[in-house]
Amino acid sequence: MNTQTKIALVTGGSRGLGKNSALKIAQKGLDVIITYRSNKEEADKVVEEIQALGRKAIAYQLDTKDIKSFDTFVKTVGDHLEENTGSRNIDFLVNNAGTALYAPISEVTEEQLDDVVDIHFKGVFFLTQKFLPFMNNGGGIVNVSSGLARFALPGSSVYGSIKAGVEMLTKYMAKELGSRKIRANVVAPGAIETDFGGGRTRDDKHMNDMVASITALGRAGLPDDIGGVVAFLCTDDAGWVNGQRIEASGGMFL
Repeated sequence: MNTQTKIALVTGGSRGLGKNSALKIAQKGLDVIITYRSNKEEADKVVEEIQALGRKAIAYQLDTKDIKSFDTFVKTVGDHLEENTGSRNIDFLVNNAGTALYAPISEVTEEQLDDVVDIHFKGVFFLTQKFLPFMNNGGGIVNVSSGLARFALPGSSVYGSIKAGVEMLTKYMAKELGSRKIRANVVAPGAIETDFGGGRTRDDKHMNDMVASITALGRAGLPDDIGGVVAFLCTDDAGWVNGQRIEASGGMFL
């Protein structure tokens, strides 16, 4: 990595939307750091794919629910960058890592709710906070939300509500970091065919057909539909896009 090349860190970059985003960001000419929770093998494959594009890449293990590990993680990343670029800084942080929770309000446990809050809200909040001293001015933050923060589907009350919180948090980030010319935006995918949530949208034909029927473009989404939008927000072309929610859902529930 050299000082001229911008660097993006993508959490949850070993598969699905995170993987696609990391690859699309690399295609834009950035070097990429990805994190994975448990699947080192898949993460290493993504690193190899990024390197095949002529960009630098490295993968680190990180559980975004384990907030007490963030200081060590930021130091590890900083040490690597300082050794390779002479600076401990990144330019873009993509808060993508996440898990699904499908349960009716009548059945959600406190432990389930706490997990979603820790991964999707506290994790996003504090990882961003920890990286702020090590983000270059003029960079950006991309938080991944969901169509479920705009419309309600039974069973997603906790997930959708927490994502709505992330969307408001993003506006506060944009407001507070504006003096440093750091932009903060949200990408909100619709239903996408990935492993997410046990692969429901991809593998359950009834679910897939339902999604297609309520989507103006007539199908469920694919990872390729999302990564390019995230990558765009990590370029100068998006330099005047700030505090915005970009839904990439093919027109669900219009």
